[in-house]
Amino acid sequence: MALAYQWTINAMDAKIHDEGHDNVIYTIHYTYTGSEGKYSSSIIATHNIQYDPNTPFIPWANDQDFENVVIGWLEAGLDVVSMQKTIQEQVDLEKKPVDEMLYFTFNNPPVE
Repeated sequence: MALAYQWTINAMDAKIHDEGHDNVIYTIHYTYTGSEGKYSSSIIATHNIQYDPNTPFIPWANDQDFENVVIGWLEAGLDVVSMQKTIQEQVDLEKKPVDEMLYFTFNNPPVE
C-alpha cells in the first residue's frame, strides 16, 4: 500500500498592504503528512515566497480554491519528492523499528 500525502496550511504571514495590493503573502506555515493505515509521519515547516509584480496578483480568499493556489506555490517551490522520501523512511521505521527505549522499571514504571 502506498502512502497518501496531504498538505495542511496552518497559517500564512502577509503584508497588510504591499505593491498596491492587500494581504500579500510572504510566508506559508504548513504540514505535509504521509499516511498508510495506522502509520503516518509529517513535516512541519515554513516556506518563504516573494510576490512578483510581473505576474498576476491572486487576492486572498478564505476558500478551498485559494488553498489550492497556496499548495501549488508550495509544490512549485519545495522538493516534494525529497520530502516524500523522508516521510516514507519515517513510516518504514514506524513499521519496523530499529531503536527502542529501555527503562529501569524501579525508577520509571511502565504505564499500562
